[in-house]
Amino acid sequence: MASIGKIKLSEEERTALEYRTRSQKIEYRQKLRSQIILKLSEEKTYNEIEAELGICRPSINKWKRRYKEGGISGLEDAPRSGKPAIYGEDDKARVIQLACSKPEGGYSNWSQRRIAKEVGMSQTKVQQILANHDLKPHKTDYWCGKSTDPEFESKMLDIVGLYLDPPENAIVLSVDEKTQIQALDRSQPELPMKQGRPKRLTTTYKRNGTVALIAALAVHHGEVTAKTMDKNDALNFLKFLKTIYRKYPKKNLHIIADNLSIHKQKDVREWIDSKPRMTIHYTPTYSSWLNQIEIWFNILTRDVLKDAVWHSKKQLTDQLMEYVKTYNKTRAKPFEWTYTGKSKRTNGSLH
Repeated sequence: MASIGKIKLSEEERTALEYRTRSQKIEYRQKLRSQIILKLSEEKTYNEIEAELGICRPSINKWKRRYKEGGISGLEDAPRSGKPAIYGEDDKARVIQLACSKPEGGYSNWSQRRIAKEVGMSQTKVQQILANHDLKPHKTDYWCGKSTDPEFESKMLDIVGLYLDPPENAIVLSVDEKTQIQALDRSQPELPMKQGRPKRLTTTYKRNGTVALIAALAVHHGEVTAKTMDKNDALNFLKFLKTIYRKYPKKNLHIIADNLSIHKQKDVREWIDSKPRMTIHYTPTYSSWLNQIEIWFNILTRDVLKDAVWHSKKQLTDQLMEYVKTYNKTRAKPFEWTYTGKSKRTNGSLH
């Protein structure tokens, strides 16, 4: 088992080669060539590399020579003979430039079809160029912008502290409203699901009014207190606070709410200040995601509101309150905090 010589790699070269072996955007044959060079740098023998990578000796020598001659670029495919490419680098750059710019004519985003028409290429070629550069003009990701609240950190730590280590003899309640819930009825009867065919609804509908739902999640018990309202205003918010104040006698109440103006209205603040057992904690600006009731609202939307039909506003309100009772009876439990403090690429979250 003769040694085939060691290739000396700098730290930068080794890092680049290791990145290529892990990348999801590089074809397998490119990864394999990088693995060959890494094995050579470890003074592996022919037999060891053949066994570990499943390749033949001539291939090992070929990519060893190509790497010595051209570095990482030497591991790329050599130019093929035959008909020359129709489009050059300038044409590709034009496609990329358009995809990364804002279109004119009132459009908000580029489509592959319109890029193809603009540059005089086939849509298939445009798709290929964009895919090779991992560009997706048809797709949008959303991210949470940085809060402008100068007290963001202190407010965030205050709320997270209540979640993780609540005071003794205290109930932590996440409170918010879900507004403009429409009692939508369909113009034709619902067609129930059958084998091989989903439930079907007409696209035409009529509105039977709207309802607002105010709810409080007892963070460490999972119980939800809720009430429907015709109008979302400070008066109804205050009435709801009084309801939960009576519901939990002899307990210190810590209310988590967002910065909606009705939550800070004068009468609301004066009443809270007059109650030694109640403290309100406002989430930082643009950070209502810190309020756990938003998780429950997402569950409610999925379980109740999505694709539902109501023949009257009363039917909607009755179903909402029935769902709250069922949830408390069968599913209420604290949401588990699983974030580990690692990078944003981990799966840590509230669920």
